[in-house]
Amino acid sequence: MRKHFMHLKEAPFRQIWDGHKTIELRLYDEKRQLLQPGDWIEFDEMSVENRKIVVEITAMHRFASFARLYDALPLHKCGYMPGESAHHTDMLAYYSAEEQEKYGVVGIEFVVKERKGGVNEA
Repeated sequence: MRKHFMHLKEAPFRQIWDGHKTIELRLYDEKRQLLQPGDWIEFDEMSVENRKIVVEITAMHRFASFARLYDALPLHKCGYMPGESAHHTDMLAYYSAEEQEKYGVVGIEFVVKERKGGVNEA
């Protein structure tokens, strides 16, 4: 088991903290190619010091593009709320079409093991 570290913005961090999001979407670049089921990830919330969630990877869902991923995975597990508009082009805000073509993409499925630092109510 290896431990990896990743950053999250407030909204996706809170979705994981609250149990609504169990699949993190990323580019399948060199860093994500090191991930394996059984490994742990420590996510930190970018805007708050010492607020972390530790998860265990249960599955790695690899695809050539976010278009294919969005067709295959349950989007409510990826952070979309029921009835919320979800389209693979949403990911262009984070990763270009060229990056997706070069590396492919991955849905990192996980279970939460530990929450550290508390989340204030909005």
